[in-house]
Amino acid sequence: MDIIETIKEQISSNPVIIYMKGSPSAPQCGFSMRASQALMACGEKFAYVDILQNPDIRANLPAYANWPTFPQLWVGGELVGGCDIITEMHEAGELAPVVKAANEKAAEA
Repeated sequence: MDIIETIKEQISSNPVIIYMKGSPSAPQCGFSMRASQALMACGEKFAYVDILQNPDIRANLPAYANWPTFPQLWVGGELVGGCDIITEMHEAGELAPVVKAANEKAAEA
């Protein structure tokens, strides 16, 4: 399986997935830390991929997503955005309902 197929599989099989530097419990950059904290505050299940441990994904995801930076949050197969968008949505109370809805939809499937 080539790397683009791997990325597509990860995004399609996880209703909520964040591509970040490090892990939610041990983020390796401030942007990944803020984004994962906002996501964890939603209280919903999500997957993550540490791009530092997956250099092929780190190299290829920006072109696939047409989004140059990390972290990247994908919900329901769609790119939500990076750190600024994630934290703004969280502060506005918009992130949790979107994440919850994606998880509920996936549970019904």
